[in-house]
Amino acid sequence: MAQPKGQILAQEMAGDASVAPRLLEAVAWPETHEGRPVRALRLFFANPSRAGHVPTQPAGCITVLERREVSGGLMVVARAEADGPLQVAICAEPEGPVEIVPVHPAAPSQDLFAGLNCLLAQRLEESAETVVDWLSWHHDYHGAQAALVIDRSPPDTAALRGEAFAKAIRKGLAARELDMVVVVQTAPLPLGKPATGPESHPFLAPDAPGKDRMDLPAHDPWRAPLGQGLVYEAAKWRYLARARAVLTLDVTDLLAPRPNGKPSAFDACTTARSGVVLLVGRRIYPWRVRTGHPEKFSDHICRQFDARRGIARWGVAPEKAGLEATWRAVRVSYAKPDPNTIYPFWRAMGLRVPGRAASELAPKTSLIEDPQLLDLATQVWGAKPIRPPISAPKAAPKAAVDAGRTCIVTTMKNEGPFILEWIAYHRAIGVDDFLIYTNDCSDGTDTMLDMLERKGICQHRENPFRTMDLKPQHAALQAAESEPLIQNAGWSICMDVDEFIDIKIGDGTLRALYEAMGEANMISLTWRLFGNGDVHEYEDKFLLEQFTRCAPEIVRKPHQAWGFKTLFRNIDIYKKLGVHRPKGLIPDLWDQVKWLNGSGKPMPKEMFRNGWRSTLETYGYDWVQLNHYAVRSAESFLVKRDRGRVNHVDRDQGLNYWFRMNHNTVEDHSIQRMLPKLQAEWDRLMADPEIKAAHDYSVAAHRAKITELRATENYERFYGELCSERFEKLSRLLHHFGSAVFNAGPGVVPEDLHLRDLPPNFFFTVEHSGEAEH
Repeated sequence: MAQPKGQILAQEMAGDASVAPRLLEAVAWPETHEGRPVRALRLFFANPSRAGHVPTQPAGCITVLERREVSGGLMVVARAEADGPLQVAICAEPEGPVEIVPVHPAAPSQDLFAGLNCLLAQRLEESAETVVDWLSWHHDYHGAQAALVIDRSPPDTAALRGEAFAKAIRKGLAARELDMVVVVQTAPLPLGKPATGPESHPFLAPDAPGKDRMDLPAHDPWRAPLGQGLVYEAAKWRYLARARAVLTLDVTDLLAPRPNGKPSAFDACTTARSGVVLLVGRRIYPWRVRTGHPEKFSDHICRQFDARRGIARWGVAPEKAGLEATWRAVRVSYAKPDPNTIYPFWRAMGLRVPGRAASELAPKTSLIEDPQLLDLATQVWGAKPIRPPISAPKAAPKAAVDAGRTCIVTTMKNEGPFILEWIAYHRAIGVDDFLIYTNDCSDGTDTMLDMLERKGICQHRENPFRTMDLKPQHAALQAAESEPLIQNAGWSICMDVDEFIDIKIGDGTLRALYEAMGEANMISLTWRLFGNGDVHEYEDKFLLEQFTRCAPEIVRKPHQAWGFKTLFRNIDIYKKLGVHRPKGLIPDLWDQVKWLNGSGKPMPKEMFRNGWRSTLETYGYDWVQLNHYAVRSAESFLVKRDRGRVNHVDRDQGLNYWFRMNHNTVEDHSIQRMLPKLQAEWDRLMADPEIKAAHDYSVAAHRAKITELRATENYERFYGELCSERFEKLSRLLHHFGSAVFNAGPGVVPEDLHLRDLPPNFFFTVEHSGEAEH
């Protein structure tokens, strides 16, 4: 292996931003053709460029041998006479007028890097100190001998650039007594995507939360993500074609320490069958950077426990892979790396997006301390980074069945006729406590719940949403967190009065479910959407008897169809209640989460922070499901629409809601095995004259409201639509529709579709964006 002679140089690409298409780089060297001296050329035209931008060349211009489109740009392989000016004919638009322009190519500097282990990097405006740390790490621990740093900083940057930047690197390497070859190369034009903001803005940080609430950053083509992927191929022909091995790592990227005995990534390139190895990156973060201090690699001791997307880069032994194998941003063309030879690296996001809190770059609930990163910071860099706090779950019995009482927290408005069935059923399966928030009731719901509280059956609270500037459901959950009933519960769940826990194992009780769960501390209950079953009129009968038609198990559209609610242990792994699942995961306790789906299968860690709906990989109905009677009878739906919603208070529950939620495709009677227990508990409750009177009052109020609404032209017409043959038949066809149909509403469905004889694999969708008009 060659030994470098330390050189730190600042050079510029030999391009020309004044011509169209813009010339990014040009390289020429002498060679012999048919016994006479000529010049070989590689011209690199910036994205966007196509082969048609370099037409057939007239006399006096270069001889084009190949036009190769690469990453939106164009590489031209050409030949020219040994002496005299170099000229190329180009077109601003393919087939347009031809302009002949001079070319001033650079001579290759391949000797600088010949036989060396080289890094090929992009630099935005990272400091010289950061780059020296980066060089030092890869020199000392991975055998790097040289680096080509493509400096993408703009000419007017406040950071060091060009020769001043190279001088600072020279000084830093000298202080560490490192002998390396480093070329810092600037560009004549912006290398970023033209209509994109800077990479140093959180909007461009892949894991940053809250992007829907951010103002888009101004376009900044100098600092934007790379848009000129041709720079990799240009770097090869000007500098790196004779390097021993090249690794593409930006100056914010660190190769992870390699296990003892494992060859370096550089060595692996030379022994790989294709001459190429795969580098896979993971983003890392500081927990916090000390005030007034610049970000450093040593601050980065955290990673996301649930990160999914890696960063693909590559290493190559140029001669072994072949110089005609094109270098691109994420791969080397025509060279397949060995999938079993992967070298991990870390990308330090605090350096890439400086001056921002870690919570702006990734959800804080996803960040955990990584022992390897901590060791690197303390043992290699000698730093004392700020570490995240150490947490512990609340002491509690391990077995699910021994956890204690089960509590439901819910919100209601004008649900009087349905309350007793819901309470009776859930008491029958083992729910101990009910914490119920109401607002603006006019059907006796609130007075009934006050009476039930006096009898020890539930606890009732006025919803404080008006004083909290929150939607009713969110206000109730926030208030519930300070209630002893929730604080002392073994198990909790947030669910609605139209949702029933349907346990299919054992005797159908929560105890049977908890026994099956072992030491799991969460279980998700995926919705099964039950329709009105063509029931038009309201009857004072059990919902569980009346409504048995529902969606099939496999129904991914609309997206609400596979929403879930979650039974969870109150052991301080999460900070607060949530509508679908607890929220605010304490990140260093993520490995304490033992979460099952409705079939008793473990949920993936990617769901731990904010998942709220099932997927093909996570749905399950074998143990338990949540029967969701969202529409009930057509007449009761009129009252539901008039009442409004407790969560999405600004959305009408109109025809589109009925269309989305009224599923009548298949029959499901699984919950009806619990009817005897429901009836027994119902009878116990109704034996109390006060309870019976309260129920009868709410039923009468519900019927009166139906009569009042149906007396209006608007609601009677609406009722007619709900009960129409078209909507009854559509309710059995919903599994044939794409998500855009549910967003657009039933108006996009052909009027005669319900009358057609449709094949089993029929599918219908439309083009639509945004929410539906209800």
